[in-house]
Amino acid sequence: MARTKPAPPAGSTLVLLVRHGLTPTTGTVLPGRAAGLHLSDKGREQAERAAARIAELPSVDAVYASPLERARETAAPIARARKVRTHIDKGLLECDFGDWTGAQLKVLMKRPEWATVQRAPSTFTFPGGESFTSMQLRMVGAIDRLRTAHAGGVVVAVSHADPIKAAVAHALGTHIDLFQRIVISPCSITAIAYGAGAPVVLTVNSTGGSLAELRPS
Repeated sequence: MARTKPAPPAGSTLVLLVRHGLTPTTGTVLPGRAAGLHLSDKGREQAERAAARIAELPSVDAVYASPLERARETAAPIARARKVRTHIDKGLLECDFGDWTGAQLKVLMKRPEWATVQRAPSTFTFPGGESFTSMQLRMVGAIDRLRTAHAGGVVVAVSHADPIKAAVAHALGTHIDLFQRIVISPCSITAIAYGAGAPVVLTVNSTGGSLAELRPS
């Protein structure tokens, strides 16, 4: 059966936000921007599956990635499948967790500030790092820049969980204080169409199925 072309609103730019694949410390450590963290074997398998799903689309104009190794390694098979090169964009970087970088999550969860991180992130700045509002502004600015550069096309942007959640919240018109309610799994694909009007969120945290069936309701 022939696959249908994804149908975002006419004249819009389709942005596919891909979270990097699993690493050896996913779910146990807050790695932040520390260098040297690579995909696990499972993460590489996830990246290949994401690439296969994106390869089903009729076209992809560009692939971008955060500078961190785990994002670049996730982008590599996608770019290879689409026969394009990966462009690095610092706007797609993970949140700067400052002094919390590299800490065990089970330890951080015991800190009194953890409740603020979960329930009122707009009021929190990581010690020596970035605030959630600054992260959101940076991520949304990066997406605006990329979609403008490829107006009317399809762009893949490989990033990290918190920046993608923040971008989804912005596209939905949801306050950043609620962004922790959004789930972005490793190597999931989130599709947002940007046009003249408000963004149209086509799918969030998609980990299976055909992306060719995406269309606005």
